[in-house]
Amino acid sequence: MVSPCRHWYQQGQDVLPVAPYSGNVATGSNLGEYLRVRRERLVPDDVGLPAGPRRRVPGLRREEVALLAGISVEYYLRLEQGRDQHPSDQVLDSIARALQLDADAETYLRELARPPRTEHRKQSRPERISAGVQSLIDSWPSTPALVHGRYLTTLAANSMAVALSPFFAPGVNSLRAAFLEPEMREFYLDWDEMTAKAVAYLRSVVGADVDDPRLVELVGELSLRSERFRTLWARQDARQKTSGLTRMLHPQVGELDLHYEKLALPGAPGQMLITYHAEQGSPSHERLELLAHLVSR
Repeated sequence: MVSPCRHWYQQGQDVLPVAPYSGNVATGSNLGEYLRVRRERLVPDDVGLPAGPRRRVPGLRREEVALLAGISVEYYLRLEQGRDQHPSDQVLDSIARALQLDADAETYLRELARPPRTEHRKQSRPERISAGVQSLIDSWPSTPALVHGRYLTTLAANSMAVALSPFFAPGVNSLRAAFLEPEMREFYLDWDEMTAKAVAYLRSVVGADVDDPRLVELVGELSLRSERFRTLWARQDARQKTSGLTRMLHPQVGELDLHYEKLALPGAPGQMLITYHAEQGSPSHERLELLAHLVSR
């Protein structure tokens, strides 16, 4: 469905609907695919190995990863090919070190090695927020705040968040908007960095549960319609970035350098409260106050 927010910067043309994506997000062994992608992103110099003669494959060879991890080449080959999907914790520790995984990437590796049992997956229910959380964010007259669900759909937002961007309104999927709405490329001055973080965050949140129908639909649609998303999703980055700085260009108040914080809501699995604020006394703070004044009129 075409977003009702398209007129924000300029009136655009309707986007033709895309057929729903069918099939799994990943094929074969998700663990094996992740190992292959991470292996191919390293070069011998990264791990202190000589480059040697001309290399026919990108990144490290399987035997090099096996050497660094202290396991047999045959066993590592079975892992990448999906013939052994239950490595021990000790093996996972060794592979994580060999592939130079950070804490978030290592957590994702372990989730792939211990995937959820889909036959016991609970029936999906609509995500809702509590009245208390809605009342809380509504009480912040100058702080943009919203609540994301597990797949980055906005479940609630205060008036400042919607004034900051109509794509922050309840019911809008922020990931879909970021990649498919042309206005968002103008709004986010750090669009490349922001989209990379968003995709890595989604992968870290869903973990090994990549066959969830809602995720399949979202990833399928974005893969069909956005080359940028396809590239980022294929990188298999997983990172739970819960705070940072983002740069925005608001059509009314101008450039904004805003700090964001993401806080998990207790008792609401997958729900994240997101707030934006500017440094006291900065030009961005003055512009955010101006936006609050415009909202209150």
